Amino acid sequence: MKEPRSFSEIQTVAMEPATSRYRRFKPHLLMVLTQVGYTFLYFITEASFKHGMNPHIYVTYRHVVGGFVMLPFAYFLERDKRPKMTVVLFLEISSLSLLGVALTLNMYFESLRCTSPTFVASMINTIACLTFVIAVILRLEIIDLRNPRGLAKVVGTLVSLAGVMIMTLYKGPAMTSLGHSAIHFTQTTVIQENWFKGSVLTVSSCLTWSIWYIMQAYTLKRYPAQLSLTTWMSFLGAAQSAVFTAVIEHRGAAWSMGFNIDLWSTIYGGIVASGLIVYIQLWCTEEKGPVFVTMFNPLSTILVAVLAYFVLDEKLYTGSVLGGVIVIGGLYLLLWGKEGDKKAQVKDIEHPYVTYEVDKEDHEPQTFGRTEKNSSD
Repeated sequence: MKEPRSFSEIQTVAMEPATSRYRRFKPHLLMVLTQVGYTFLYFITEASFKHGMNPHIYVTYRHVVGGFVMLPFAYFLERDKRPKMTVVLFLEISSLSLLGVALTLNMYFESLRCTSPTFVASMINTIACLTFVIAVILRLEIIDLRNPRGLAKVVGTLVSLAGVMIMTLYKGPAMTSLGHSAIHFTQTTVIQENWFKGSVLTVSSCLTWSIWYIMQAYTLKRYPAQLSLTTWMSFLGAAQSAVFTAVIEHRGAAWSMGFNIDLWSTIYGGIVASGLIVYIQLWCTEEKGPVFVTMFNPLSTILVAVLAYFVLDEKLYTGSVLGGVIVIGGLYLLLWGKEGDKKAQVKDIEHPYVTYEVDKEDHEPQTFGRTEKNSSD
């Protein structure tokens, strides 16, 4: 049985310098702030879409804004650490932008227009499980079913996917409203709600988002300049999204923007989401790993549901609530299983998928790579 801490030990912990505690919990604090930022993003973009903003044009403009905001910081702050750009590296970053911006976000925001912020925010919780599945398929993750934590990974993934199926195939009756909304968004265009189409688009965007997280971990090993990488992805993603939008949107008037909610949502999305949040996620991915980044997604789900139901009087459907709870339960079962990876031995490979599930002080980096006993042991 573990001995209780002595008074001197408790006093030592209590006297730990504030700066040391801040450094230790800095990634956690930053990820909480990103989820708050995402929560407001859901509602301000939904208001813009109801006002008539085209989601694909929004993605294009938002990343143009994000690129110009991050450009001076990237140029001056990373002048000495930024690696030389090569053709191969440029093509890799272009692929990263195509996957994470042009493809993922265009499907993501189109699904938001077809469903609701609560539904989309709940679906995002599947990214960690999908990342795990992709890692297993690519043989970057080994599953030991004889170990309880290894079994928890599989069960957690299956539970989360079951929650996704419920949310996609079962809408259910609407929950009783509590009254009139405190905030009302004026809708100037008629948007045809298509729950099944929105569900498919949301799941597809989560799948490409998961692949994007894995690609980030690889790219950061060769281009460890988060500000510059954020800037490159914003500009390249904006250009790719513009080409896609020009193909499907032929009305020139759709590209015009007035001094209204469309402008404010674009500025907010560009500065906060495409700029600050992407940079913070890249930094946390390098420090703690992509699984650590995805484990905070349920926070925005809770915040969105609370604001949607109590403030905006949004209709909540039993299928979304039930499926969302199941997805979150499966997510944390998976994360509990991932905690067992801390003790796993690491086999060096050419491009390891580093997750850093432990504090940097522990000096025990993790990989989703194969593990085997070191021959020198």
